[in-house]
Amino acid sequence: MLKEIELNNPSLKAYDSQVQSREARVEGAGAWMAPMIGAGTFMTPYPGQGMVGEDDKGAFMISAEQDIPNPAKIKAKREYLATLAETYTLGKSERFNDLRSRARQLYFDLLIAARKMKFQSENRRIMQTMKKLADIRYPYNQGRLNEVFKAEGRLAEADNMILMTESQIRANKIALNALMNRQPTAALEIDTAYNVSFTPLAQLDSTYLAETRSDIRHMEHNIHSMRANIKQMQQEAKPDFKLRFDHMSNYSAMMPRQFTVMGMLSLPIVPWASKMYKSEIKAMNFEIEAMRQQKKGMVTEMLAMARSMETELNAMQKQLENYEGKILPVLRKSLDVSMLSYQENKMDLSMVIDGWEALNMTQMNYLDALQRYYKMITEYEKSIER
Repeated sequence: MLKEIELNNPSLKAYDSQVQSREARVEGAGAWMAPMIGAGTFMTPYPGQGMVGEDDKGAFMISAEQDIPNPAKIKAKREYLATLAETYTLGKSERFNDLRSRARQLYFDLLIAARKMKFQSENRRIMQTMKKLADIRYPYNQGRLNEVFKAEGRLAEADNMILMTESQIRANKIALNALMNRQPTAALEIDTAYNVSFTPLAQLDSTYLAETRSDIRHMEHNIHSMRANIKQMQQEAKPDFKLRFDHMSNYSAMMPRQFTVMGMLSLPIVPWASKMYKSEIKAMNFEIEAMRQQKKGMVTEMLAMARSMETELNAMQKQLENYEGKILPVLRKSLDVSMLSYQENKMDLSMVIDGWEALNMTQMNYLDALQRYYKMITEYEKSIER
C-alpha cells in the first residue's frame, strides 16, 4: 500500500516534475547573452551645411557586440541551480513521510473499526437473545413490559452503532484509495489479524534524527544551497568581458574602408559597485547562522518529543494489557453469570441490561484507548521517519 502511494500519489508526482524543471534550468545556466548588431551612419555631416569635402562625407557603419560572461560565474551559477533541484527531492521525502503517516493512521483506524464491529455484532446478538427471552416470558408474567421496551431500545441503539462503524469503514477506505490515486469505491481488503506493536528505536539520538528526518536534511540542504549562492555572489567580484567590432564603408570612393575592434571588461571591485554583492553575502551569512540555530533547536525538540512518546507508549501498553487481561474478561464473565441467572429466573432483565451496558461501554473505552495507542505509534514512527 505504501509503495503504491509512493508511485501513484499525484502530489508526489508533482515534485518529480519540479525536479525536472530545476534540472532543465541547470542545463541553460551556461548560456551567453544574445549578440547585438546594428547599422547606421558614422561621422556623417548634417544636411544643409554647404560644400562638404570628399573626406568629410562620413561612412555607413555596421556594428556587432557580444557579452562574454566570466567562466567562474557560469560554474558557480550552475552549482547553485543544481542545489535547488535537490531541494525538491527532499521536499518529496517530507511529503511522503506525511502521506505514509496518514495512510498508517487510516489503516490502523480500519483495524480498530473491525474490532469494534466484532464487539458490536456480538453485543447485538446478546441483546437480541435477551429481547426474545423477554418477549416469551412476558405473557406468562415472568417479566415486565418496561424490560421488554428497554431491551428493544438497546437493540435499536446497537443497530445504530453498527451503522456508524460501517460508515466509518467506508470513509476510511475511500481516503486510502484517494492516497493511492485509485477509484474511491475500489475494493480494499485489510488484514484484521495484523498485529500493531511498538518497538522503540535503540539508537535514537540527535545524530540519528539529523541524518534521517527529511525536514532536518532539507534544512541542512538549504544551508548548503545558501553557501552555493554565497559562492555565486562572490564571483560577482570577477570581471565580465565584451567584444565589439565596427565596420565603416565611406560614402566617398576616395576614402578607405575602416574598422574598429574593442575588448572591454567590467570593474565590479570599485566601491560603488561592490556594495551590492558584499551586502548580499553578509546577509546570507546571517541567514545561514539563523538556520543552524533553528536546526539545532528542531533536533533537540524532536528528540525530546520522541523520548516523551516512548514513555507514554509504554504506559499505554500496560493499560491495554490491563483491559485485555483483567477488565474485559471479568465483565464478560459477570454478564455471562447474569444471563444464566436471568434464564433461571433468578434476576431481572434490567440487571442483565446494566451488565451488558457496562461491558459495552468498557469495550468502547478499550477501543478508544487502543486507537490513541495506535495514533501515538503513528506519530512516533513519523517523528523518527521509520
